[in-house]
Amino acid sequence: MSVVSVSMPEALLERIDTFADEHGYTGRSEVVREASRNLLGEFEDRKLEDRELMGIVTVVFDYETTSVEEKMMRLRHEHEETVASNFHSHVGGHHCMELFVLEGTLEEISTFVGKIRATQDTLTIDYSVLPVDDFGPLADVN
Repeated sequence: MSVVSVSMPEALLERIDTFADEHGYTGRSEVVREASRNLLGEFEDRKLEDRELMGIVTVVFDYETTSVEEKMMRLRHEHEETVASNFHSHVGGHHCMELFVLEGTLEEISTFVGKIRATQDTLTIDYSVLPVDDFGPLADVN
Protein backbone atom coordinates (compact mmCIF):
# COMPACT_ATOMS: atom_id res chain seq x y z
CA MET A 1 0.00 0.00 0.00
CA SER A 2 1.29 3.47 -0.87
CA VAL A 3 1.86 6.13 1.79
CA VAL A 4 0.32 9.55 1.08
CA SER A 5 1.06 12.77 2.94
CA VAL A 6 -1.96 15.03 3.46
CA SER A 7 -2.06 18.49 5.01
CA MET A 8 -5.07 19.35 7.18
CA PRO A 9 -5.92 21.59 10.10
CA GLU A 10 -5.09 20.18 13.52
CA ALA A 11 -8.75 20.38 14.58
CA LEU A 12 -9.80 18.15 11.67
CA LEU A 13 -7.06 15.65 12.45
CA GLU A 14 -8.25 15.51 16.07
CA ARG A 15 -11.82 14.90 14.89
CA ILE A 16 -10.63 12.05 12.65
CA ASP A 17 -8.67 10.47 15.50
CA THR A 18 -11.64 10.75 17.86
CA PHE A 19 -13.96 9.31 15.22
CA ALA A 20 -11.57 6.39 14.65
CA ASP A 21 -11.43 5.63 18.38
CA GLU A 22 -15.19 5.93 18.92
CA HIS A 23 -16.11 3.78 15.91
CA GLY A 24 -13.55 1.01 16.19
CA TYR A 25 -11.27 1.92 13.28
CA THR A 26 -7.65 0.81 13.48
CA GLY A 27 -6.50 4.38 12.92
CA ARG A 28 -6.84 7.55 10.91
CA SER A 29 -5.61 5.91 7.70
CA GLU A 30 -8.57 3.54 7.71
CA VAL A 31 -10.98 6.46 8.24
CA VAL A 32 -9.41 8.48 5.41
CA ARG A 33 -9.46 5.46 3.05
CA GLU A 34 -13.15 4.80 3.73
CA ALA A 35 -14.04 8.49 3.39
CA SER A 36 -12.13 8.65 0.10
CA ARG A 37 -13.91 5.59 -1.28
CA ASN A 38 -17.28 7.05 -0.28
CA LEU A 39 -16.50 10.43 -1.82
CA LEU A 40 -15.30 8.92 -5.08
CA GLY A 41 -18.34 6.64 -5.28
CA GLU A 42 -20.98 9.28 -4.61
CA PHE A 43 -21.61 10.18 -8.23
CA GLU A 44 -20.86 6.77 -9.71
CA ASP A 45 -24.40 5.54 -9.23
CA ARG A 46 -25.27 3.96 -12.58
CA LYS A 47 -28.97 4.46 -11.80
CA LEU A 48 -28.52 8.21 -12.28
CA GLU A 49 -26.73 8.11 -15.63
CA ASP A 50 -28.65 9.34 -18.68
CA ARG A 51 -31.44 10.76 -16.54
CA GLU A 52 -32.81 14.21 -15.86
CA LEU A 53 -31.57 15.18 -12.40
CA MET A 54 -32.12 17.86 -9.82
CA GLY A 55 -29.49 18.72 -7.25
CA ILE A 56 -29.62 20.85 -4.12
CA VAL A 57 -26.33 22.22 -2.76
CA THR A 58 -26.07 24.12 0.53
CA VAL A 59 -22.88 25.97 1.47
CA VAL A 60 -22.23 27.75 4.78
CA PHE A 61 -19.31 30.12 5.26
CA ASP A 62 -18.08 32.98 7.47
CA TYR A 63 -18.70 36.18 5.51
CA GLU A 64 -16.33 38.35 7.53
CA THR A 65 -13.15 36.37 6.97
CA THR A 66 -13.47 34.88 3.50
CA SER A 67 -14.15 35.65 -0.13
CA VAL A 68 -16.38 32.58 -0.53
CA GLU A 69 -19.44 34.63 -1.51
CA GLU A 70 -17.59 36.07 -4.50
CA LYS A 71 -16.38 32.60 -5.48
CA MET A 72 -19.92 31.22 -5.23
CA MET A 73 -21.23 33.92 -7.57
CA ARG A 74 -18.42 33.25 -10.02
CA LEU A 75 -19.33 29.54 -10.06
CA ARG A 76 -23.02 30.40 -10.44
CA HIS A 77 -22.29 32.39 -13.59
CA GLU A 78 -19.77 29.86 -14.90
CA HIS A 79 -22.45 27.14 -14.64
CA GLU A 80 -25.54 29.17 -15.49
CA GLU A 81 -26.88 26.37 -17.70
CA THR A 82 -26.95 24.06 -14.65
CA VAL A 83 -27.90 26.49 -11.86
CA ALA A 84 -31.68 26.85 -12.02
CA SER A 85 -31.90 28.95 -8.87
CA ASN A 86 -29.70 30.42 -6.16
CA PHE A 87 -30.61 31.75 -2.72
CA HIS A 88 -28.36 33.69 -0.33
CA SER A 89 -29.16 34.20 3.35
CA HIS A 90 -27.43 35.47 6.46
CA VAL A 91 -27.48 32.92 9.28
CA GLY A 92 -26.22 33.45 12.79
CA GLY A 93 -23.84 36.24 13.67
CA HIS A 94 -21.19 36.00 10.97
CA HIS A 95 -22.32 33.34 8.56
CA CYS A 96 -23.93 33.13 5.16
CA MET A 97 -25.68 30.29 3.42
CA GLU A 98 -25.79 29.76 -0.33
CA LEU A 99 -28.40 27.36 -1.64
CA PHE A 100 -28.16 26.22 -5.25
CA VAL A 101 -30.89 24.36 -7.14
CA LEU A 102 -29.33 22.51 -10.07
CA GLU A 103 -30.82 20.86 -13.13
CA GLY A 104 -28.74 18.76 -15.46
CA THR A 105 -26.89 15.55 -16.10
CA LEU A 106 -24.92 13.58 -13.55
CA GLU A 107 -21.69 14.92 -15.04
CA GLU A 108 -22.84 18.56 -14.94
CA ILE A 109 -24.05 18.33 -11.35
CA SER A 110 -20.99 16.43 -10.12
CA THR A 111 -18.69 18.96 -11.80
CA PHE A 112 -20.47 21.83 -10.05
CA VAL A 113 -20.42 20.08 -6.65
CA GLY A 114 -16.73 19.27 -7.11
CA LYS A 115 -15.91 22.94 -7.72
CA ILE A 116 -17.94 23.96 -4.68
CA ARG A 117 -16.08 21.40 -2.58
CA ALA A 118 -12.75 22.70 -3.87
CA THR A 119 -13.58 26.22 -2.65
CA GLN A 120 -11.42 27.10 0.34
CA ASP A 121 -12.86 28.55 3.55
CA THR A 122 -16.30 26.93 3.37
CA LEU A 123 -17.56 25.63 6.71
CA THR A 124 -20.06 23.05 5.50
CA ILE A 125 -21.21 21.73 2.14
CA ASP A 126 -24.22 19.46 1.82
CA TYR A 127 -26.01 18.24 -1.28
CA SER A 128 -28.52 15.77 -2.62
CA VAL A 129 -29.27 14.54 -6.13
CA LEU A 130 -32.47 12.96 -7.35
CA PRO A 131 -33.95 12.01 -10.71
CA VAL A 132 -36.87 14.12 -11.86
CA ASP A 133 -37.75 12.18 -14.99
CA ASP A 134 -39.81 9.62 -13.09
CA PHE A 135 -42.32 12.04 -11.56
CA GLY A 136 -44.59 11.55 -14.56
CA PRO A 137 -46.61 14.25 -16.26
CA LEU A 138 -48.19 16.84 -14.03
CA ALA A 139 -51.96 17.01 -14.10
CA ASP A 140 -53.43 19.91 -16.02
CA VAL A 141 -54.72 22.56 -13.68
CA ASN A 142 -57.62 24.60 -15.08
